[in-house]
Amino acid sequence: MINKKYAVFIFAFFMALFMSSIMSLVITLLNVGFIDNIFSLWIQAWGYAFCVAFPAVLVIAPLVRKIVALLVN
Repeated sequence: MINKKYAVFIFAFFMALFMSSIMSLVITLLNVGFIDNIFSLWIQAWGYAFCVAFPAVLVIAPLVRKIVALLVN
């Protein structure tokens, strides 16, 4: 198993992986529709999106945790 000290990075990796894949697929489909090479277009878009999403989650997650802590009891 992976050491608990890496939990923040593992969380960020999977959050970025799932969110960037879903969002890039939706945006690609909205922009070009169901075309023959949709998979290759989506994979390319996902690659770019993940490169932005992973560091973004690492930076934004602590801020979001603080906001949530202020909003809940």
